[in-house]
Amino acid sequence: MIRRIALFLAVATLSAWAAAQNPVKEAAALASWPSKTVRIIVGFPAGSSPDLTARTLAEPLSRALGQAVIVENKVGAGGNIAADYVAKATDDHTIGLMINGNMTIAKLLNPKLNYDPLKDLTPISLIGVSPLVLTAPVGAPGATAQEFLAAARSAGDKWSYGTPGVGTVGHIGMEWLKSKAGINPVHVPYPGYPQVANAMLGGQLQLAMLPPALAAAQIKAGKLRAIGVTSSGRSTLVPELPSMSEAGVQGFSLEIWNAVAAPNSMPKPVVAKLSELFSDIARSPEMRQKLFQQGWQVQGTSAEGLANRVKADTALLGGVITMRNIKVE
Repeated sequence: MIRRIALFLAVATLSAWAAAQNPVKEAAALASWPSKTVRIIVGFPAGSSPDLTARTLAEPLSRALGQAVIVENKVGAGGNIAADYVAKATDDHTIGLMINGNMTIAKLLNPKLNYDPLKDLTPISLIGVSPLVLTAPVGAPGATAQEFLAAARSAGDKWSYGTPGVGTVGHIGMEWLKSKAGINPVHVPYPGYPQVANAMLGGQLQLAMLPPALAAAQIKAGKLRAIGVTSSGRSTLVPELPSMSEAGVQGFSLEIWNAVAAPNSMPKPVVAKLSELFSDIARSPEMRQKLFQQGWQVQGTSAEGLANRVKADTALLGGVITMRNIKVE
């Protein structure tokens, strides 16, 4: 019995000592960080929306840290190759600029994925959000959004809609809209949003959900027609466009977003420091204007704010994935 008590006390003392060392180690890690170039990994090509956002944030982050910050593009699998790279990074100087699909539903869509966003990535900050714009050709039937959706219901599967690929937010959102509005257009995937817009201009598609920056340019040029935005209310990005609620589709709200995340192994004090810096940078007047011009409503949240958004969107989009049986092979 005495030996057992002695062993218990020894283990307890060791555990208490280890716990006391953690703050010391964390403080030391923060004091020496960053010790080299910080890399922002982006899963999309140069000139893409995530790439532009990352490069916009890199310069002020570099000034704040007093260390070089570079952007690296690791393209493929809808951004999941880059997300997997970030999840496995162990140098404490690698972070990622990601879209919502990479941080929420990736594993639900493809169980064979090499990383689990909910376990392997640590949220840093939600940078910006944006609705999509339900867009149609200029000659689409119906004078109003309600009349257009009525025509879509009558067309059944004779109409087609385009997206940047299976499992993207544009795809999941349209499948959700199909169930909410009672329409049934056929899905046609494309390499990216520009190709979707071109296909609609060419008459191959009857509708699609496009990012506001891309849609607005074509709409203002009189080449495409806006049906409504996918947010619950009107968006400051395109305030002249009605929401889907105004179009008669109740309970429908969908946004795309971008955010900064780190590997789960990154020291917590470093994550906290990055979260504060990115939040301050994104919400500065200069950055607000630049990101708005790129098509983003700035959020600049805390790490907790992003974690809450990840949880909510995983539940929402995951429900649509299950309901519509969406799979990425």
